[in-house]
Amino acid sequence: MSDTAGELPRVRGYRGQVTTRPWTRLGILAIAGHLGYEMAAGVAVPLSPHLGVGGASVVLGAPLAAAYAPAARLTSPHGDRRFAVLNGFFVAAVLAHYSSWPRAWRKGVPWLTECEGLAGRAIVPYNAILQISAVAAVGGMIENRSRWRWGLATALFLSPVLRQATPWEYARLREQAARRPSWWNRRLAPGS
Repeated sequence: MSDTAGELPRVRGYRGQVTTRPWTRLGILAIAGHLGYEMAAGVAVPLSPHLGVGGASVVLGAPLAAAYAPAARLTSPHGDRRFAVLNGFFVAAVLAHYSSWPRAWRKGVPWLTECEGLAGRAIVPYNAILQISAVAAVGGMIENRSRWRWGLATALFLSPVLRQATPWEYARLREQAARRPSWWNRRLAPGS
């Protein structure tokens, strides 16, 4: 491996296969971006009615931050079950969004028309983030080689669970915005 200026480090792999997970890392960044966009856009983050916005941000963000560096290294030529499961969770989250909220089809791709208080111009970046998340998660399951079945099982199990929880959690987020309006839940406050 070379660290000299101007040269990229060489990556050694298993029988010529790359040993990094660029798709999994992109999925981690996309989900983190999803959560960050929700907060910045004023629709809070999941779990904030239960843990507060700070607690929810830590509970959701800390595992993503902790997974990012290890995702760079594939330790087995057969893949890694933990990262396949993580990618399955990402797929389930995307499926829950597209199955829970109004959508249209644009050029063969689902496009949310409203979601969690976002609509109009604010929904455009959100859709882009969701679509990047979907592609990265599927790519991440594939790059975890023979462990992809764990990701598929996770997505199949969690998708209906998240779909069922979505209306309930959204109602809690709106209640929280009515009780304690703030910059991070401003779009959910009554009259907004």
